[in-house]
Amino acid sequence: MNVSDYIQSGILEMYLLGITSSAETTEVEEMANKYPMIRAEIDALSKDIELYASFHAVNPSPTIKPFLMASIDYSERIKNGETPSFPPMLNINSKVEDFGEWLNRKDIVLPDDFTDFYAKIIGHTQQMVTAVVWIGKMAPEEIHDDEHEKFLILEGTCDIIVENNVHHLKAGDFFEIPLHKTHTVKITSDVPCKTILQRMAA
Repeated sequence: MNVSDYIQSGILEMYLLGITSSAETTEVEEMANKYPMIRAEIDALSKDIELYASFHAVNPSPTIKPFLMASIDYSERIKNGETPSFPPMLNINSKVEDFGEWLNRKDIVLPDDFTDFYAKIIGHTQQMVTAVVWIGKMAPEEIHDDEHEKFLILEGTCDIIVENNVHHLKAGDFFEIPLHKTHTVKITSDVPCKTILQRMAA
């Protein structure tokens, strides 16, 4: 077999992408052991692919892990006997006192190792998730096409920027994010902004 033709066949790229059959994988590995030129090409291609992936990588939102951990925490609490509760739906007339049942709980507190974002789920149904959320500095830009996101500010202050419109919010204020609009949250107080966050299927 001509080594140059083998390298040019595309089989090495397929091998590195993990899409060769088991027989092809065995063949490539045998060829790499037999021919140093093929081994060198695999190493070079591997570095190119890694560089391409690094250049085009998209950093995940910093809110993903805290919400994932909050979901796991909520599931464990229910499994361990916590009775599911159903916080009221947020609206323009919502008040902080409406959530006293949850806000007065000793386990709904900010942890000592808080960095920039923390969430504690207080209600979960197929249609709606309600959480107490603390934001230290900001929540990154996002857009919602399939869920309504609502806030009731409990402590601190923040700006919610929807496209070019800035909304200044303080404790007691309600705000609903419009669908299909880019938005971000910037904290304007010296303390974390504590809020009731509700996400509901659109």
